[in-house]
This record gives sequence, C-alpha cells and structure tokens, in this order.
Amino acid sequence: MVKSIYILGLLLCVCVLSAEGQKGKYYEKQVHFPEKATLEEKVDMASRLIPSKKQLAWQQLELTAFIHFGMNTFTGQEWGNGKEFPVMFNPVALDAEQWVRALKAGGFKLVIITAKHHDGFCLWPTKTTRHSVASSPWKNGKGDVVREVKKACDRNGMKFGVYVSPWDRNASCYGDSVKYNEFFIRQLTELLSDYGKVDEVWLDGANGEGANGKKQEYDWETIIKTINKLQPNAVTAICGDDVRWVGNERGKGRETEWSATALVPENYPNARGKNEQLRLSPYTRDLGSRHVLERVAELFWYPSEVDVSIRPGWFYHEREDHKVKSLAELVDIYFQSVGCNSSLLLNVPPDKRGLLHENDVARLKEFGEYIEKTFSKDYTSRWARPWTAKTGEKKEYTLSKEAVVNTVMLQEDISRGQRVEAFTVEAHVNGEWKVIAKGTTIGYKRLLRFPDVEADAIRVTIDECRSAANISRVGAFLAPRIK
Repeated sequence: MVKSIYILGLLLCVCVLSAEGQKGKYYEKQVHFPEKATLEEKVDMASRLIPSKKQLAWQQLELTAFIHFGMNTFTGQEWGNGKEFPVMFNPVALDAEQWVRALKAGGFKLVIITAKHHDGFCLWPTKTTRHSVASSPWKNGKGDVVREVKKACDRNGMKFGVYVSPWDRNASCYGDSVKYNEFFIRQLTELLSDYGKVDEVWLDGANGEGANGKKQEYDWETIIKTINKLQPNAVTAICGDDVRWVGNERGKGRETEWSATALVPENYPNARGKNEQLRLSPYTRDLGSRHVLERVAELFWYPSEVDVSIRPGWFYHEREDHKVKSLAELVDIYFQSVGCNSSLLLNVPPDKRGLLHENDVARLKEFGEYIEKTFSKDYTSRWARPWTAKTGEKKEYTLSKEAVVNTVMLQEDISRGQRVEAFTVEAHVNGEWKVIAKGTTIGYKRLLRFPDVEADAIRVTIDECRSAANISRVGAFLAPRIK
C-alpha cells in the first residue's frame, strides 16, 4: 500500500513538472500557434519566442558597416548596366586597412563588402566569369578586394560579411532560372569557402529580366542551404531569415519595433503571397502587436537592420564630398536605429583611389568619440540588478548626487524573449515624480532622449507586457550638446 502511494505520488510530480516545463517552453526563431489558440494563448507563446544564438550575437554588435565599392565607383553610377569595361577598375592606392581602422574608430564591429553589385562585376577573381578584378589593370589582374578586406578585419578584430547581389546584369544566363541559380551558387560557394569565417551574408531582393526577356526566379531554398552548410554561424540578411530590412534607407527605425514579428521571411515558400494575405510588408508600421497576433498563425524572431549611407549616394561621387552627414544627423540615426531595437548598417564608400575620403574618416572618428563619451558614465547606482516585472510593476533607480541626465537606456534580456508592450520613465525632481519619457517596445535596447534634468532618482513602470518582462539594464546618461 505504501509502495503504491509512493509510485502514485511520483507519477503526479512527473506530470506537474512536465506541464510546467511545457508552459515554460521557449521557441527558437519560429513559433506556430495551435489552430484554435486564443489571443491570450498566442501572447503567452509569443513571449517565449527567442533568437537563435547567432541572431543574439548579431543584435549585440549594434553597429555594422557597409562598404559599397566596385565598378560604379569609377563610372559615377549607382546602378551599373553590366556593360562596363573591367579596364576602368583601377584603385591604385587601395588600402582596406584604412577602411577598417576608420570604421573601428567609429565604433563599428562588422564590415560588409559589396563583393558583387547589380552590374555583376566581382571584387574577387571568380572562376565563374571574366567580369571581375582578374580582368582589370589593378595589380595586373592579381588583386582580390574581398581578401584584402577580410585580412584587414582579422587584423583589427572586426567581423566580416559579404553582400552578393542576386541580380546580375552582366551574366548571359540571368533569366534562365536553372542555369543562373547554378551560376550564383558557384559564386556563393567561392566566397564562403575561400576566405575563412564569414559573419553575415547580405542578399537583397533586386530582380529584373534577363537577356531572354524572362524574369529570374531565385532558388532561395538552395541558396540558404548553401550558406548554412558553408558558414553555419553567419546570419543571412534581408532575403534570409535571420535579419530583416527595416523598410527604408533613411536610417529610421520604428518607434514600436518587434523582433518577434509576423512578417514571413523572403526565403520561405510563398512568402510574398502569405504576407499579402496578412496585409504585411517590410513597410508595415505594426508587425507584432496583439492586434497582429489575433490574425496570424505563426511568428518569427526576425530583428530589423537599419541601412543608410553616410552620403546621399551608396557609391562614392566626388560631388558629394561636402555632403557627408553631420555629427548631429549620425547621432539622430543612432538613436532611431540602435535606440529603437534595431542594428545600424552605415555605408561608407571608398573613392577612386581606393581610400575613404578624409571627410568621411573625420566624421566616423567624431561619431565614435561622441557615442563613447555619452555612454561612458552611467549615473544610476552600480548596485542596480536585473529586474523581472509584471504589468503595472515599477522600480526606482538612485542616481549619483546632483546628477544631470538627458538620456535613459532600457534593455530586455531577449534571450528570454521580447515582452514589454508599454512603459513609462519618471524622474524624481525636487521631491516629486515627473514623467520624462513614455514608449511601447523595448527589446534589445531602447534609448530615450529628453531635456536636461537634475534628479536624484528615476523610476521605470512596465505599463503593459507579455507574461513577465525581463529587464536586464536601466541606465541614465548625459549626452553632450552638439555644436
């Protein structure tokens, strides 16, 4: 009898633990909702959607850089037509070390080189076409821009990525979908096999008609499989399912930015059809609220990347030497990208010499120093701990004596999901609490700016959240005025 009671008790414990384990289950990268799930059930499951390890590592980089360089640099175009002569490509003073050092000084952690743009000219000596650096006078056809950038990144402790345009206006097989897909896979294989570790592969969705008048159909399934096989730790951006385009090239993220989104990644089967049916696109303002959850059957961890150029154009043009974005503009972009739960991808294009222009280099240094100075001193107590909060709960943070602040940083532990839906920040001034900022989502990082205020404490209230929010950091800073 005693033995039977013991066994029954053991079975009950196992059942309870199993149920609790199921309730607390995390879903990496994608979650499917049961057919008849209620909104609250969906919200609960959405709160337990988390990034993959490589997505998390990518979000923690915050600042990444584009290097648009190629035939367009020498023709003065933004989009080449594929009929350019390789003899025009001759950056006699090319110095990838200078590029990478300047970007590192700006605080950037990863560099993406345009290995091939839409004109089809390859910055590495590919075996797939003669339309490459091997046919140029640069280094007597023995040069390899991709390799030089990779070496410079390795020497300076920077991560490395490649942009490879699927659209190729030079390849004669473009438009013959089967042949071109094989051609493109060979190019990808070279880039992902011959240069060591690659951290990001950037694939835009540019498309057009081939010489045969037919529109190319990209084999995204094979393309992504190839990347994952050759570089399993690389994130795939834009037409991959790791990193999402924010929807503009102006450097502006959403005020409400969900990394857990209903937008189906471009490389998934019938993605465009599904997104049209859901009335969602990269431009949609709301990609993950409860209103969206009500009508969708699945959710993806698909964080946004904000891409913008330091100049009006993406490739270098001499006429734009005095149109480099000001420090104030770059700082605004930083707060509207990194400060809105996104990563910033800033393009800095080398000139015909193969060097970053002096104006761009100076601005990068200025930007890096400004961001470093702003966030070097946190006025909140060094004893502040991570905080788990339910809807309506609040926490106070003591500030240094006579602290003057104008910026607050909020962060969630996204390894346990993105959960905050609304929050309020107050400052304790002359014995009274004063609202200084309100917002919706937090995610990996949220930065809030407000007029200078002298306060002895700040208070954060989680007005709405999914399940319990995991706040990993709250900080208060004084950003210097920009003259």
